[in-house]
Amino acid sequence: MNKIYIDSLKKLDSYVRECKFKGFDPYDALNSKKITNIRNRWLKLIITQFFVYSPVNFRPFFGIEPDVNPKALGLFLSAYCKMYKSGLMEKDDFNTISSELVELLIKKRSTGYSGYCWGFNFDWQDLVRFAPKGTPTIVISSYIGQGFLDLYDVTKEKKYLEIAKSICQFIINDLNVTKLDTGICFSYTPLDKHVVHNANCLGAAFLSRVYSYSHNEELLNYSTKAFDFTLSCQRKDGSWVYRLDPETGKVRNQIDFHQGFIIDSFCDYIKYSGKQDETYLNGLKKAALFYKNNQFFNDGRAKWRLPHTYPVDIHHLAQGIISFSKVYEITKDPDYLSFAKTIATWAIINMQDSQGFFYYQKWPLFTNKIEYMRWGQAWIMLALTYLIRTK
Repeated sequence: MNKIYIDSLKKLDSYVRECKFKGFDPYDALNSKKITNIRNRWLKLIITQFFVYSPVNFRPFFGIEPDVNPKALGLFLSAYCKMYKSGLMEKDDFNTISSELVELLIKKRSTGYSGYCWGFNFDWQDLVRFAPKGTPTIVISSYIGQGFLDLYDVTKEKKYLEIAKSICQFIINDLNVTKLDTGICFSYTPLDKHVVHNANCLGAAFLSRVYSYSHNEELLNYSTKAFDFTLSCQRKDGSWVYRLDPETGKVRNQIDFHQGFIIDSFCDYIKYSGKQDETYLNGLKKAALFYKNNQFFNDGRAKWRLPHTYPVDIHHLAQGIISFSKVYEITKDPDYLSFAKTIATWAIINMQDSQGFFYYQKWPLFTNKIEYMRWGQAWIMLALTYLIRTK
């Protein structure tokens, strides 16, 4: 049964290596000087969103070139570690590719902070914030940190563990921490004080994993308080809002793959914290059931943002594979592993090109075949390695 995933993974691996990890990103519009020179913020945002959804890649016309994305590098690093541990890579090949990824990550890190950290390789503009290129985020830094810990598990080289410990200092010292009655919430970047559950949990999960190596109680204390806050905000149906304003109570109710980020984080916290409190497990089970029943069709096809069905997005598919594989590892419920495989099979049949890469989005009447490196290839590669390692 694993053959379909292994064959798909090998084709994708060949494509990624041929590209030397470089590619376009849905949100890289501001890498164009023609666009960044526009003074109107709203016009910049409109053009960025046009790039996100256009099935035609206009980036070369605007002078945007394929680039290396730090988050993609971190995801690839984790994927290659899992491939090596599964016997899909020779030692020399793994050493070469992992060393290349580490070198690129060190080169691309953001400087001037308490520890190692990373941001996007482009200016980032959305409805509520602007972040210059390289502004470190808790999400990107945590995923890259997970990659370094995966590499440490394979090599036992302490320098990789030390980098992970350093990332913890960035999270604790440089991010803004909102203190609430039920716990804490880490900000997305050092520039904001936003309360975003998936970002909070990803950072807290990373702290708990580093704690499992270092036994630094401060890390566990921060992690537990962050999860306590997010757990207190879980709705009766098992879901979370995307963002909230604790002062006004105003929320951004965006239900999509970010639910999977939170589920992954709870899996990691339960695994690495050593706590036996059933409260976290019960919250995880509720969240996983909601995610499975509401975010996916029975054939494995992912929905967009509830209540919208389309487009089917490769990132959403990959996240489902990862989340349900991890839920299986915690709960041992075989239905979740089976469903992760159902999602992967649908994605391979419907979204993978003969060249090896995966398409971006599928709509009712057309398919957006732009081969985004971070959003698509890095995520689905990591997802497939979870399936291969989960027996």
